[in-house]
This record gives sequence, structure tokens and C-alpha cells, in this order.
Amino acid sequence: MISQAFSFWCLTNRGVEPEKLLAGAAKIGYDGIDLIGEDLWPLVKKHGLKISAVNGHGTLTEGLAGKKFAKRCEAEIRTNIEKAEKWKIPVLVCLSGNRAGMTDKKGIDQCAEVLGKVAKAAEDAGVLLALELLNSKVDHKDYICDRTAWGVEVIKKVNSPAVKLLYDIYHMQIMEGDIIRTIKAEHQHFGHYHTGGNPGRHELDENQEIYYPPIYKAIAATGYKGFISHEFIPTGDPIKAMRTAFKDCQKALT
Repeated sequence: MISQAFSFWCLTNRGVEPEKLLAGAAKIGYDGIDLIGEDLWPLVKKHGLKISAVNGHGTLTEGLAGKKFAKRCEAEIRTNIEKAEKWKIPVLVCLSGNRAGMTDKKGIDQCAEVLGKVAKAAEDAGVLLALELLNSKVDHKDYICDRTAWGVEVIKKVNSPAVKLLYDIYHMQIMEGDIIRTIKAEHQHFGHYHTGGNPGRHELDENQEIYYPPIYKAIAATGYKGFISHEFIPTGDPIKAMRTAFKDCQKALT
């Protein structure tokens, strides 16, 4: 069964306090919260929610593909695997960082090398390391893991059940489109999903170009049992936007 979550960063500080936001999410029926700070983890548990994914290391621009950041990233991932096991967090989000002039092959090899070193620890802890696909066209200039095929090469090189991709539908719509065909073809390499409206990363409504119901159905048809996490920036009431996204996804999945 697919569970629904939302990313905390894009809904917090928008007129709703964390306690009210988490209580509202639980009331709506959400199962989890992505990317919420460690100081709020006890509050998540208080409201009966799961911490569905957190960052595995820092930072977005100085990530796994940069050789000079490799030792730091490895150490941070190992520390966060231990935390994830303790708090029963299923996913740690990993980031390639920027290209900084390197070739695709060098970036792929370097990402695979770091993830390969920590893969066994993740397997033993029951934690998934999810390398996130981001767009380099609009939001994250020079980010190197910006295409599905690039990310898949990393996953194949590591060859571990504990290392997969975070397929962000918003980002990949910008970079390559063809979302449903990609999900059908590459779903075995995907371990977590993010949503967001394009353009603007706002609500998943009629004002954006992605029609989500068949995408949800395509994900379900692959047998996926993890989280679909809504990661959009609301233009209006965050609680109302969360409720609409949840209901629309639930309707498509039933």
C-alpha cells in the first residue's frame, strides 16, 4: 500500500505553526513527514506520524560527486544511518552536488564510490539511501544528477537494494517530461517520490501542466509500497492545500 507524506520545508513558516501543521496533517490522514528538522522529530511522533525521509548529508551544491566532499558526506551518511535506524526513518535523501566542470562519467563514478562505501551499513539498518534527481534548468543550476538516465547509472554501479533514486516528478518534468513512460521503464530504481506543480512548484491543480491522477496510478501499477511525498509551495492556506493533495492522490489510488 502506498503511503502519503508531505515535505515540511515548503509548508512551514507560511502562517501555520509546526504543531498546528503536524496536527492538521495527522487529521487529514497523512502517514509521514519529509525533510523536517531533528528538533521537531519528537513532535512528529507525538502526533502519530512517521518521519518518512530526512537529509542524509549536506549540502545540495557540495555533494557526493565532489571528490573533496567525499569523506565528509560518507561520515555524515553513516551518522544519519544510525539516527534513522533509531527513529525508524526509512529514507535518507542524498544529493550529487554540482557538476563543477566534471564529466558525467567522473560524477557517476564518484557518487557510486561514496554510496558503495555506505550501502552495507544502510542495508543492515534497513534504511534506503535515495539519490535525488533535481532540475538544473530552473532551480539548481549546475546540479549534476539532473536526468533519470544519469541517476540510474549510479544505482546500477552501486548494485545495492539500499540505494535507489528519489524520483521528483516536478524536477523531471522540467528536465525531460515523459513521466509515466519513465516510471514504467525505471521504477525498479526508484525508492521515493516527490510531487509538485509545474511551473512554479505550487499546488497540484488546474493552474499547472502536470496531471497527477494517471501518474499516481502508474506508480501504484509498479507495485510500489513506499511514500509519495507532496513537495509543493502553497499559494494559499497550507492546510487546505495539503487536504486537497491528499484527497486527490487517495482518490486516484483507490
